[in-house]
Amino acid sequence: MPRRAGAPSEALDKTPVVILGLSRGVFHHGVLGIARSLGRLGIPVHRVGRERWAPAAASRYLRSWRVIPLTASDDEALEALISIGEEVRRPILIAADDAACVFVEDHADRLGAHFLLPRQPAGLVRTLSSKRGMYELCQEHGIPTPPSVFPQSESDVLEHAERNSFPVVLKCINAADAPMSAPRVVIAQNGEELIAGYRQMETPGMSNVMLQDYVPGTPETVWMFNGYFDERSECKVGFTGKKIRQSPPYTGATTLGVCLPNQAVQETTERFMQSIGYRGILDIGYRFDERDGQYKLLDVNPRIGGTFRLFVGDNGLDVLRAMHLDLTGGDVPPTTLPDGRRWIVEPLDVTSSIVYRRRGDIRLGTWLRSFRGVREGAWFALDDPLPFIALWPSLAVDRALSLIRGG
Repeated sequence: MPRRAGAPSEALDKTPVVILGLSRGVFHHGVLGIARSLGRLGIPVHRVGRERWAPAAASRYLRSWRVIPLTASDDEALEALISIGEEVRRPILIAADDAACVFVEDHADRLGAHFLLPRQPAGLVRTLSSKRGMYELCQEHGIPTPPSVFPQSESDVLEHAERNSFPVVLKCINAADAPMSAPRVVIAQNGEELIAGYRQMETPGMSNVMLQDYVPGTPETVWMFNGYFDERSECKVGFTGKKIRQSPPYTGATTLGVCLPNQAVQETTERFMQSIGYRGILDIGYRFDERDGQYKLLDVNPRIGGTFRLFVGDNGLDVLRAMHLDLTGGDVPPTTLPDGRRWIVEPLDVTSSIVYRRRGDIRLGTWLRSFRGVREGAWFALDDPLPFIALWPSLAVDRALSLIRGG
């Protein structure tokens, strides 16, 4: 196949894309970002997920919205997905959540006959999706990461509380195996909070909680890397930036982020991914530890992240467009990331800002200035307004149901 050059808007062919999600996420703005990024180039985008409807389904850039029932077995889900691949005629398959990327890895041989997708070394995605697997890979390859332990019982947690200082971070090792009501991250300030967090996260029949040393710092010490690695594990495009605010506050996903260069984060990530043979889109997070001057790896998402539209080059290139180019035989052009570009998740940033304000971590003037440089919202778009309009009544219903349940 001949190689094509030029800006992404000119070079991308029209190979369709199927977005796969296997975790319920009615307010998953990443799906909307994918649909808009490629749909604006005239590329057909189809969504396959668990929800019968979500605000993103109102987007003009989604050609279809298909459902895999929650009751479907893995075999049934696989057959349904293969049927879609045959119908759409060998589209690119994009996993949009942890459960989907593990599913794609487990069935890569069969899916590869019907979809275009990066082929990872066997077991790598599952390892990176596990907090324990990621930690052990960091230890093996000399990548700084906060010291962590993996308790087998509540008595192990009590022993840790007696021997170590606070705060302590609790994380679910495999989020998909944790109880639906369990938080994914808890920062425990004392022994009582540590035990309470462990009991919330504990998964019957398995050890699924990690205790991690707390790295002090504000959300702005959390750095992100988004990149795309080709079949030789070479980084074809890589962007860095940092979080300004998060949801949940202090521990969660980006609600307001800014693009900034960070050579140390970029070089560390590229070295790590090259050493393990990673391929495809990557979303990875670090926190700067001023105590020893190191950027410490916190999380790896071996897939496209919900924040990927923060990182858009001066020629319109993002990691999704880079992958589409590479998988369809195109050249990935060089690009420059606009320094200071900002991106926001509108409703979540409002609620997070209230928490930061109550805790004295943000003032009105600082809050207002934080919106300078915002170039894109996760939900609002003049050329695609319906998802933003549909979002608010959906949020109101979700909140009402939460109050009824006592949440």
